[in-house]
Amino acid sequence: MLRRAQYLALACLLLLAGFAPRVSAAREYLQLFVTQPYLELHTGPGRGYPVFHVVPRDGSVDVLFRRTDWFKVRTEQGVEGWASQRDMQKMVLADGTAFHFDLGDRAGFTSHRYEMGMFAGQWGGATLVAGYGSVSFNSQLALEAAVGQFLGKFSNGVIADAGFAHVIAPEARASPFLTIGLGLVHIEPKATLAQPPNRTEQTAYVGGGIRYYLTRRFFLRAEYRAHYIFTKRNENEKADEWKLGFAFFF
Repeated sequence: MLRRAQYLALACLLLLAGFAPRVSAAREYLQLFVTQPYLELHTGPGRGYPVFHVVPRDGSVDVLFRRTDWFKVRTEQGVEGWASQRDMQKMVLADGTAFHFDLGDRAGFTSHRYEMGMFAGQWGGATLVAGYGSVSFNSQLALEAAVGQFLGKFSNGVIADAGFAHVIAPEARASPFLTIGLGLVHIEPKATLAQPPNRTEQTAYVGGGIRYYLTRRFFLRAEYRAHYIFTKRNENEKADEWKLGFAFFF
């Protein structure tokens, strides 16, 4: 039973890993046309990055994604670069209508590359403090890693997890998500007359939660995970994790 659970968790991760690039490759991008004499493309998302390419009037670009006030685009010739929000406001769609987009950072919440955050909560009934980092393949699929420390009545410990998160409705202000992954837990029992040894065990988890956009680059994140601990005694153990915290994207 234990071996079957381990193989199932590993198979799910491999399936998601194989699926990620295909999701990204199949994505359709918005095509825009230049109405000004030219569109400047920078090497990075900021005025400090040099201009290395220009797209002439009536040329087109595909919008790959947005990062705050900058858009990463790709020309008909396959050249990728960054265009400013001010220049993108002068672009038009194929039917000639103006390109409109949210001027705030809400669009960055929907689609961004990286995010980080801190949590407080409980792990197996013990008080938990944790942090995480995430890199996105697209607006719905991301690879996450988290570390945390828990302090309990009978034991203390450290957890480390890595897995995938799938955001169900990235365009919504309150967007739910699902998670799956693998990890490690190191447990140090507190002193008793017959103190058991410290132990480090492999884990797998499934869970879900919700993100809620606040302002600028900040959002709330609430999450639940069910951790399955694969002990050396071949006995299944389970620990519930509840946590709430603040995060930011960039």
